[in-house]
Amino acid sequence: GDSVTTDHISPAGNISKTSPAAKYLMAQGVQPVDFNSYGARRGNHEVMMRGTFANIRLRNLLAPGTEGGVTVHVPSGEPMSIYDAAMKYKTEGTPLVVLAGKEYGTGSSRDWAAKGTMLLGVRAVIAESFERIHRSNLIGMGVLPLQFKDGENAQSLGLTGKESFEIIGLNAGAAKMVTVVATPPSGAPIRFEVRVRIDTPKEREYYQHGGILQYVLRQLAGASKAA
Repeated sequence: GDSVTTDHISPAGNISKTSPAAKYLMAQGVQPVDFNSYGARRGNHEVMMRGTFANIRLRNLLAPGTEGGVTVHVPSGEPMSIYDAAMKYKTEGTPLVVLAGKEYGTGSSRDWAAKGTMLLGVRAVIAESFERIHRSNLIGMGVLPLQFKDGENAQSLGLTGKESFEIIGLNAGAAKMVTVVATPPSGAPIRFEVRVRIDTPKEREYYQHGGILQYVLRQLAGASKAA
C-alpha cells in the first residue's frame, strides 16, 4: 500500500511475545520481562532482522485478512512469519522483491529499515515513489530501488506478489530504465518498464560494489596495496 514508513519496515517499539524476535531471545535464555524494545536492541542484528516488516499495523497483500509480519511462502502456500519465509527462500536460493505503493520509506531515516531489508534477502524494491533518504539507504545496502512509470502500479499491472521476477537490462546500475518480466504461477508473463532510482554517480558506485560497506572495504584494500 501507500505511505509504508520506516517504522512499518523496522519498528522500534516493544517486542511482541509471539514474534520471531521473541522466539530468538527466549532461545538465548532471555525472559519476556527483559525483551525490551527493538530500539533498545538495535545493536543485535539477529533481533533486528527478525523485526523487519514485523510492525503489528503492517498489512501484507500476500496474506489478506491478516495484520503484522505475516506472509505466504508461495511455492508451498504455507502461511508463516515474514522472517521465516525469508529464511526459507534463502535456503532455496531465491532472492526477494518487495512491491510497494507511493511514498515508500517515509518517516525517520531509520537505517535498520534498509539493513533489515537486505538481511532478509530482498534484492529490489519496486514502488510508485520513494522517500529520498530511504531510497539512498537501500542503495547503500545493495538493494535496488525501482520505480513504476507514472500511472502504473502493482494493481494496474495485475501483479499479486506471487510472481517470479526477472530484471532485464540493468547494466550494473547504469541503465535509467529496465524491463521487468513477472511470471505468475500460471498464465502469461507480465512485462513492464520501471525507472532505476540510482540517481547519482556515487550511488551507482555503491550499488556496483554491492553496498557502501563493500565499497569502503575495497577502497581501503586498494589504498593498502598502493602503499
